[in-house]
Amino acid sequence: MQIIQSTKQQLKTVQELAYKIWPHTYGQILSKEQLEYMLSNFYSIESLENQFENGHVFLFVENDGQYLGFAAYETDCKEKGKTKLHKIYVMPNTQGKGIGKFLLNEVEKRTKNAENKYLFLNVNKYNNAINFYKKQGFVKIADEIIDIGQGYVMDDYVMEKIIK
Repeated sequence: MQIIQSTKQQLKTVQELAYKIWPHTYGQILSKEQLEYMLSNFYSIESLENQFENGHVFLFVENDGQYLGFAAYETDCKEKGKTKLHKIYVMPNTQGKGIGKFLLNEVEKRTKNAENKYLFLNVNKYNNAINFYKKQGFVKIADEIIDIGQGYVMDDYVMEKIIK
């Protein structure tokens, strides 16, 4: 198993993985309409290219030619000394096998290399991943409701971890 940093040309793979993973991750939390709206807005090639050009670094976990998941982070975000973990998703059939932790460890290492002291993220308040983040040392620091248009919101916790 290895971490591969995505090139701009590989963003189609990010999109394909999201379309496979999101229905499993959010199918019980979001309406089908909101799920489709968010995928089409956040994971269009145009949106992914904008994220890439604005400093988001995309990582894949690859094993025997298969992509098992991805993450995206930004070390130079608006909050000085902090890295933002924008995305971390693994294929449903591989969840619970350490792949998410493998990705997260890489993001933490890169956070430390950037000399940032904190790693933070947003997570849906009803997402089971909250338990994963707590086990990894993240704590809730805020509640946040983000209007994403079309009458939809993201109802999130902001979680943060000190990087040592």
